[in-house]
Amino acid sequence: QVQLVESGGGLVQPGGFLRLSCAASGSGFSISAMGWHRQAPGKERELVAAITSGGITHYAHSMKGRFTISRGNAKNTVYLLMNSLKPEDTAVYYCNSDQGNYRYWGQGTQVTVSS
Repeated sequence: QVQLVESGGGLVQPGGFLRLSCAASGSGFSISAMGWHRQAPGKERELVAAITSGGITHYAHSMKGRFTISRGNAKNTVYLLMNSLKPEDTAVYYCNSDQGNYRYWGQGTQVTVSS
């Protein structure tokens, strides 16, 4: 089993920034690809960014240049630094860990961008 715990969400004004964190634990966890997705009300869950075990990153087009995904030194933590936030970035952000053919999800953290 793998447990993922996200933190760092909240309310921020347009143009502001937030840093999300996700800590992985559990007997089933091994260093592997991790990432962030988000889901806005009435919309499907979409990829935000991903990072491989080797540190290669991938971003959705609309986030490229504004968001940065990184891993902690212990490799079981992944971060998402979000700059220049827009109201359309409002969503629940979910962390994921890919273990073999199975994807584990965190419980999500709400990000609201509003003045």
